[in-house]
Amino acid sequence: MEQHSILDALQWRYAVKKFDSSRKIPAKEWALLEESLRLSPSSYGLQPWKFIRVKTPEVLQQLRAESWNQSQVTDCSDYVVFTTRTEMLESDVDEFLKLQSGIRGTPMEKLQGYRDVILGDIVKGPRSAQAANWAQRQSYIAMGFIMETAALIGVDTCPMEGLDPKAYDRILGLESTGYRTVAAVALGYRHAEDRYAGEKKVRYPISRIMETR
Repeated sequence: MEQHSILDALQWRYAVKKFDSSRKIPAKEWALLEESLRLSPSSYGLQPWKFIRVKTPEVLQQLRAESWNQSQVTDCSDYVVFTTRTEMLESDVDEFLKLQSGIRGTPMEKLQGYRDVILGDIVKGPRSAQAANWAQRQSYIAMGFIMETAALIGVDTCPMEGLDPKAYDRILGLESTGYRTVAAVALGYRHAEDRYAGEKKVRYPISRIMETR
């Protein structure tokens, strides 16, 4: 994709406040959006997340009530809740390394050093107490990936942090699963009456946010 096309897409993107509930994301585009989540990077490659695509109208209504009654929850085409691990376990590391071994053909014994590093950091090391916050930070990388991918293919999004995570956990049955709600992303197509679509972006110039040292 040419540079100007990428910039055009990023300029076009905004946090949609009013979705057109009659328009749905086609299966082909949705498959691409799902793949963007799957290919998102994470620290150590551990992917400490689970994405929940909520389609049931009754559940969406419940989530809307726990999201400051924001209409994006129920009016968008697809609503994705981002959840992450509440703690990182040795079994999480072993599951990932077995996957890596199978895909790359690397014997497990060759990965022992890598395993020790991970265990000594986020599982048993000093950062293990902050593993839930660490996992949450990884999920925001995935949120960025799906939102940018959506912009590049002409799908609108709205990141949603104005929600009650504990209520989401209860509604989605996440309690005692080892995962917790972090945020959500509503995806679909902007409504013609969403006045925010034509608003100019308010961003600092590069000189204000970028330094070279």
